[in-house]
Amino acid sequence: MKYIISIPALAIVIAAYLLMAAGGDMMIDGDAYSMTLASGAEMTLRGGDFFVIAGLVALFLEMIKAARPGRAAFLDHILSVVTFAVALVCFLLVGYAGTATFFILTLMTLIDVIAGFSISLFAARRDLAIETER
Repeated sequence: MKYIISIPALAIVIAAYLLMAAGGDMMIDGDAYSMTLASGAEMTLRGGDFFVIAGLVALFLEMIKAARPGRAAFLDHILSVVTFAVALVCFLLVGYAGTATFFILTLMTLIDVIAGFSISLFAARRDLAIETER
């Protein structure tokens, strides 16, 4: 069960985007939600905007998971690197993934990789400093 938690949440968002985009641009580029604000301006969210929102939530979850100690965190880092590599290859080589929305999702996977290693490094350094003080 604990290894299932290691599956990157961003990988799920990337996979959902690729499945939806493969089905046709109408689902990604079409207007999904529109509302009039108190100022009178009309705000419209497109399908791709919801993927960016889901990616931000997934990135937040990944930052929380990066602070976990132990072997599960190591597996999480490896899977995050694989997710970034797959997203980058898809962005460069798959036609329907060559959008600004997918580029932002790919950048989120890169931030997940860098932040995950950084958080683990800082946590390990802190743990080492506590051990040497005893």
